[in-house]
Amino acid sequence: MHRFFFEFFESILIAVRAVWSNKMRAVLTTLGIIIGIVSVTGMATVVNGIEQGFENDISSLGTDVVYIEKWPWVRSGKWWEYINRPNITAQLASDINDQSRMVKAATAVVSTSESLKTEYESISSTRIVGVQANFGDVQVVDLAEGYFITPFDDQGARNVAIIGASVADELFPFGSPLGKELKIAGNAFRVIGVMTRQGQGSEGSASEDWAVQIPFNSFKKFFGTRWRDVSVRAKVIEGVALADAKDEIRGVARLSRGLTVGEEDNFEINEQETLRATIEPIKNAIYGIGIGLTALALLVGGIGVMNIMFVTVRERTREIGIRKAVGARRISILMQFLVEAIVICMVGGLIGVGLAFPLSMLIGAVLPASLDMNTVIMAFIICVAIGTVFGLAPAWSAAKAPPIEALRYE
Repeated sequence: MHRFFFEFFESILIAVRAVWSNKMRAVLTTLGIIIGIVSVTGMATVVNGIEQGFENDISSLGTDVVYIEKWPWVRSGKWWEYINRPNITAQLASDINDQSRMVKAATAVVSTSESLKTEYESISSTRIVGVQANFGDVQVVDLAEGYFITPFDDQGARNVAIIGASVADELFPFGSPLGKELKIAGNAFRVIGVMTRQGQGSEGSASEDWAVQIPFNSFKKFFGTRWRDVSVRAKVIEGVALADAKDEIRGVARLSRGLTVGEEDNFEINEQETLRATIEPIKNAIYGIGIGLTALALLVGGIGVMNIMFVTVRERTREIGIRKAVGARRISILMQFLVEAIVICMVGGLIGVGLAFPLSMLIGAVLPASLDMNTVIMAFIICVAIGTVFGLAPAWSAAKAPPIEALRYE
């Protein structure tokens, strides 16, 4: 065992010296490896970033919260059936609160897009969300300053608003927005709270940073709810199985909406897992396409490494003969050239990973991107695998060369 490690270490030193003495040839040889590694890390960076962004987005939905809505989150082609369903109303939230034993709280939420304006600034369109006072019992309410909507605010349909962090930056760039006035579609509201910054988003997007929350009854007074899709969100009591809670909610919703035994549900109960199951095949398809494309680049790079290793073996045939003549074993010769092939591939991997870091920054400026250590480790494992597979044939040809013929070679 001691001899094996000594020969392995010696093989690494010989390989490093050989690569260093032919630096340009080694780099040119590994161009395919470099392209393949950059492609692999770039693909993994984008997929990981998309997955991370997706998880961050749906984490706000809550694993123990279900959404009773008119439309399913994943459409199955029954568009005409869905659009003809009667709209969900806030009464359903009241019925669930009164009749369900497995639900901690249920709340009604409705939204629209309207303009915002202050004395000096304006936003052409942003999301206005009508929420009930018990919204915080169902989903996390994280305020940077101020207070949330109270039952008094909702019951009295008061003109008060909670604004997102980006809305606050845009409309009130100087000082605190608390107590100041903004107009929503021309209607004056007083700011009573500012939400904690959630993350990057674009103006008018679904990001909470660009949202404004007002009392549900205030929304109803100014914008109406009769023709809008109200969402009822229900938080399941801790320890209760989600499937059991959904069955109970379905029964309460059918009773609330006046459905008889033979009639189909005219509502959907959506949950976080529905979206996760939808994104999984998309993620796998991206991985599959990316792996297919990068495999071609790595195959070309591997063939280039094998070709240059055959040339190296031919150039050093006499050296091989001398080593064998003084007692070197086949395994020692095999290890020497196999390690050299792996070192060449590792050079390509180092360059590829070095290029991947600035590439991930460029991707991050456009798309969510995350280059983690697991991706870097995977890249180097690929390099070792390519060096082993494509370096084995040249190394074996060197190991089995007859000593006399090798010494005679000119």
